[in-house]
Amino acid sequence: MTTISSKEFATHQDRYFNMAINEDVRIRRGRNMFQLVYQPITDEQPVLEPDDDLRNAITGDELMERMRVSIHKFFADKK
Repeated sequence: MTTISSKEFATHQDRYFNMAINEDVRIRRGRNMFQLVYQPITDEQPVLEPDDDLRNAITGDELMERMRVSIHKFFADKK
């Protein structure tokens, strides 16, 4: 494990990012301590997985049509 100051990290970021692949790197800033975490990410990985909520989603046009019908019904009921 390597512990460095935030100034040292700012000066030599590339070195410590590369080091974090194989070992723990901690950055001390005042009384706080932070740890670099290596987690490889590829472009092929989706940010969100499709789920039931997404499959049940409606388009903007469908929303507008539903709202138009609801608004017309609301004002028709007020007469």
